[in-house]
Amino acid sequence: MKSDLKKFLRAKAHSLKPVVITGQAGITPAVLNEISLALDHHELIKVRVNAPDREERREMTAQICAELGAELIQSIGHIITLYRKNPEKK
Repeated sequence: MKSDLKKFLRAKAHSLKPVVITGQAGITPAVLNEISLALDHHELIKVRVNAPDREERREMTAQICAELGAELIQSIGHIITLYRKNPEKK
């Protein structure tokens, strides 16, 4: 993804609130399903990743992106911004 597009998406996501919050169980199939549904509907979302340390958050973020085919736009603290183009939307 080009840096110009990432910059545009970061600006667009600035006012968004997290639509999915991971729980103590981490990244479960149910959480992945909710994130996938939100990406299908909105394309650009924020997710709150509740993990105690930075490395664990990175691993969880990488898992989400890999399993759902999403692009990480930004990561600040516990909040990550994800983008996945919905081919059905025009």
